Amino acid sequence: MTADLILRGGTVVDGTGAPAYRGDVAIRGGRITAVGAIDPCEGPELDVSGMVVCPGFIDLHAHSEFTLLADGRAWGKILQGVTTEVSGNCGLSAVPLLGEARRQRAEDLRDLGLTQTWEDFAGFARRLEDQGIAVNFCTLVGHGNLRASVMGYANRPPDGREMQEMSRLLEDALKAGAWGLSTGLIYLPGAYAETGEIMALARVARSHGGLYATHLRSEGDQLLEAITEAIRIGEEAGIRVQISHLKTAGDRNWRKLPDALRLIREARERGADVAADRYPYTAASTDLDAILPAWAYEGGRAAELARLKDPDTRARLTEEILASHPRRDDWERVLIASVRTEENRSLEGRTLAEAGALRGCPPWEALYELLLEEDLQAMGIFFSMSEENLREILRQPYLMIGSDSSARATDGPTRQGKPHPRTFGTFPRVLGRFVRNERLLPLELAVAMMTSRPAARLGLDDRGVVQEGKSADLVVFNPEAIRDRATYEDPYQAPEGIRHVFVNGSVVVRDGAPTGARPGRVLRKGG
Repeated sequence: MTADLILRGGTVVDGTGAPAYRGDVAIRGGRITAVGAIDPCEGPELDVSGMVVCPGFIDLHAHSEFTLLADGRAWGKILQGVTTEVSGNCGLSAVPLLGEARRQRAEDLRDLGLTQTWEDFAGFARRLEDQGIAVNFCTLVGHGNLRASVMGYANRPPDGREMQEMSRLLEDALKAGAWGLSTGLIYLPGAYAETGEIMALARVARSHGGLYATHLRSEGDQLLEAITEAIRIGEEAGIRVQISHLKTAGDRNWRKLPDALRLIREARERGADVAADRYPYTAASTDLDAILPAWAYEGGRAAELARLKDPDTRARLTEEILASHPRRDDWERVLIASVRTEENRSLEGRTLAEAGALRGCPPWEALYELLLEEDLQAMGIFFSMSEENLREILRQPYLMIGSDSSARATDGPTRQGKPHPRTFGTFPRVLGRFVRNERLLPLELAVAMMTSRPAARLGLDDRGVVQEGKSADLVVFNPEAIRDRATYEDPYQAPEGIRHVFVNGSVVVRDGAPTGARPGRVLRKGG
């Protein structure tokens, strides 16, 4: 059978962790039809000699549910070799989006030029497919969405009816093709949920073969307790557990890594199915108001803003914040990544310490004023992790790579602020810095962490390996040239060394440049 295209003469790293070998790869009808030595008469060819041919990278931890709707080009992902994304992480997803959850999210959608037209997973998937996307898209169901859709931002346990409704909404999305449940237990309303509530929903996800991915209840001072809780949920609910962006946040907590890894190792030795993902950077990124104590968020956005305006409440906030951030350099480790207003645009890329100096006030007061002026819509980058710990985490046998970022482009509605450089650099950074330069990982293992491991973790049977009959999601890169270029000062820089990227057999990156093709699909569990 004649191929649509033959990738000729490359080094095949098949994604399984097996040794690389010289071979050709044939593509036809969106699938890999042959691997190995292929007759020259079988079809048109692309010379990839000197290049690595491997499966398309699967970003197991992404946040693109809304940015893909705003701009389906997904340049930041395809230019680094990502062909499939898993969104809906950290308790936030596109569905369900009802009641208070819908009202809370409306402003974020407006900032991207979007309005909500979907009522359920099927409607969201149709809208995404109708507009066209360059990458494949999978989603988890966010616990924060479930809770806020049913009971708003109330700080209390759900009653029987509310628990039943959350379970029904979760089950509806799982039946329609969602891949599991996620929690964000430092965010609202997830922070209000007790372990039993999460466990009950995890059992619903397990009954549909789903995964449980969790942004732990603490990644710093209570890290070990939070890992213990996640493992308990997995063992008692009988569900696979994915610890999101495993880290030890805050230098006083760096020493906890051996104990954290021991807890995971012992659970795995008992037979618990626990794994983790991580991005290859030592700075995190989330909402700037994450610095505030959890009680400040209670009741939703309007209530939080009211607290920030009240002098007595601000005094209480300051006392608690300074107790946990007592050093001046704590404020030098927080960058303002993005704001909404033009008046504050000059603060993007500056630290909170700098913002305070510019305003002639302490950095915490600058934080309060900024949150008020931006209606809480400000993002931060937090330098809180250890390079040594990052290397140790990357060496774990259950570790996968996830960018923890949304799909963006260098122009258009998704170019906003100065996002974390992981948005454009995650996967090339692993291959350039940690594989080629530092030799922390062998190439074959690193590729497996980005391909077959996340595919198996998710249950994505037809992707993640270069094998006859599999979907033709492929990356061709120069192992001697691949590197990330995105920085904290200038994050909108594409990596080097990624030559060609194929999604479902169609080329989305040719000679390092996007083609404009949008062959991506919404991948549904069981579909």
